[in-house]
Amino acid sequence: MSQSSTTNRIQKGILAIDQQLYDFIENEVLPKVGVDSEGYWSGFEKVIKEFTPRNKALLETRDQIQAQIDQWHLDNPAKDGDIDYPAYKTFLQEIGYLLPEGDDFTVSTENVDDEIAHIAGPQLVVPVRNARYALNATNARWGSLYDALYGTDVISDDNGQEAKGGYNPTRGAAVVAYAKKFLDDNFALASGSYNDATGFTVVDGKLEIAQGDSNTQLKEPAQFVGFLGDAENPTGVLLKHNGLHAEIQIDASHPVGKDDLANIKDVLLESAITAIQDCEDSIAAVDAEEKVEVYRNWLGLMNGDLQETFEKGGKTRTRKQNPDREYHTPEGGTLILPGRSLLLIRNVGHLMQNPAILVDLGNGQEGIFEGLMDGLITPLLSLNDLKGKNALSNSRKGSMYIVKPKMHGPEEVKMANDLFNASEDLLGLERHTLKIGIMDEERRMTVNLKEAIRQAKERVIFINTGFLDRTGDEMHTSMNAGPFVPKGEMKSQAWQPAYEQWNVDIGLETGLQGRAQIGKGMWAKPDEMKEMMDTKAAHPKSGATTAWVPSPTGATLHSMHYHQVNVADVQDSLKSRKRASLDDILTIPLAKDTNWTEEEKQQEIDNNAQGILGYVVRWVNQGVGCSKVPDINDIGLMEDRATLRISSQHIANWLHHDIVSEQQVTDTMKRMAKVVDEQNAGDSDYQPMANDFDNSYAFKAACDLVFKGRTQPSGYTEPLLHQARLDLKANC
Repeated sequence: MSQSSTTNRIQKGILAIDQQLYDFIENEVLPKVGVDSEGYWSGFEKVIKEFTPRNKALLETRDQIQAQIDQWHLDNPAKDGDIDYPAYKTFLQEIGYLLPEGDDFTVSTENVDDEIAHIAGPQLVVPVRNARYALNATNARWGSLYDALYGTDVISDDNGQEAKGGYNPTRGAAVVAYAKKFLDDNFALASGSYNDATGFTVVDGKLEIAQGDSNTQLKEPAQFVGFLGDAENPTGVLLKHNGLHAEIQIDASHPVGKDDLANIKDVLLESAITAIQDCEDSIAAVDAEEKVEVYRNWLGLMNGDLQETFEKGGKTRTRKQNPDREYHTPEGGTLILPGRSLLLIRNVGHLMQNPAILVDLGNGQEGIFEGLMDGLITPLLSLNDLKGKNALSNSRKGSMYIVKPKMHGPEEVKMANDLFNASEDLLGLERHTLKIGIMDEERRMTVNLKEAIRQAKERVIFINTGFLDRTGDEMHTSMNAGPFVPKGEMKSQAWQPAYEQWNVDIGLETGLQGRAQIGKGMWAKPDEMKEMMDTKAAHPKSGATTAWVPSPTGATLHSMHYHQVNVADVQDSLKSRKRASLDDILTIPLAKDTNWTEEEKQQEIDNNAQGILGYVVRWVNQGVGCSKVPDINDIGLMEDRATLRISSQHIANWLHHDIVSEQQVTDTMKRMAKVVDEQNAGDSDYQPMANDFDNSYAFKAACDLVFKGRTQPSGYTEPLLHQARLDLKANC
């Protein structure tokens, strides 16, 4: 990776620290968290000396294993889209890719917040470099059901229910009907429906619902857990079901409430129970300047003082973190509920190096491994929260939750665990204060998941599946095996459902229930909420305690699925089932028949190329790591580096096996660049690619991702993206 020779740096032993990063830590962090500068940097240097060689050795192991697999496929070519799987499995065992499984064990993680250990619900993932988005996600713990329904396609535009113009009372009535059916389904009355309700009162600690001249109660009175205002005339009624809260908001003066028989103005749902503030796949942070933005926002979140001022609707608005919510209990006490999502932070994986700090171990300077830097700095930024010093707390248990992505098996988890030990020692934290989330998104992690969890059994709080990265690794690992099925057919291949089930099976076998989240992947179509509501209940039904959503609105809507499904009961029922098939997981998604028409092949690479370009142009030119990118049919999709990985690896595979030609792909990339330019014509900050292909950093990076895709480590996109953005920043 190229480094800027003009950057001002502060030398601390073997560390040459970019002035921007050094000043941030020295002036904004260390005094605020009460850590001595010399002790911190000397300890930092010691950890980097120890772990840099270990990190390099793990990456070398990845390369060696991949080279052996590549050669095996050349020596044992597939026949009619199939390979000798018994021989293949034996080979994977011989080279240490598929490890022996040890005795059964149960994780022993302690001091885990209820949001992770006991409450099933939606999870947001948000780029922490964007303060406004970071705050939106933090505040998405509670969401308006009426707004979520009114503003999305869950309510159709049919029969005069269009959402255009000002408030449409016909659409509003459909929203109210939907919400009251939700209440009927999950907080049933002893008699009648919420449609019949004319008022609410609290009498002797019990909720009474008026229905004209008569009263009724909840079918399950224990669901009533609190209220706002006076008992005789509450302004809010708090209910609880499957661990999640819903607040019926009452206001006779509200434009909606005044027309409701019971003056209900809205139903507020507990929505994004947790949120991952992301330093990785959804951001672009290639140097000290951008890493400081990341770190400063996390520091603000952990201290409870992050604010962001912006223009919206012609008005200046300031966003900050919501306070906790306080209710009267039926017994006359006080109930305080968190006003914010419990935050996790996703650190960078083991691969990338960053010029924010240069390290010299005797062979010249090189960028620090970014995962090591994150592992030593993000806990430092969290110290005030860990010590309970803030008015707005994140963890009430005194824990920090770090998600580690893109690890390849148990040995890499062990290094992350050891790094967390070292970080705790550096900062004077008790052992296992730093908790770990293990992302199951690489095939070598999947097949060795039980042993990977064993390596962090005292601090693991999260495992999940990620279809897109997992598919990218699937293709890169088996690149030489043959051409793969079209991208749209990947989810119907044998490996995919086995992988999804295996993750839940291993999680339950190792005792994650009641201690850790078992998660599922992102809903990538933020404008297609009706489809999400029709399909995403499959995630809690699978035994997953959380699943990713692309927006606070998506979290509010998805939360209803966790009222429909009691995940704890589902998990209990799954513990006795047979574990998913490892043989299915190892089945490579090769095409049995490659006699696609020229039109079918062109459509496939058109779709992939357009998605690659649409994402890369914003990443390289504008530093936008996650955004809603129009696909080839102008449907907005949430794109991040995981979606980029699968698209680029797929074209690389078809090129490698002569399904398409290099010239065809080049022509397609140029044609699709013009399409992407047209789709972004309304963006004043957008820099077109088609005006000058030869001098467009973004276009060249997009092409490199395809044409150099086979040689990228594990098929990752970061090395080429980072270099392109560094080059652009150095020369523009």
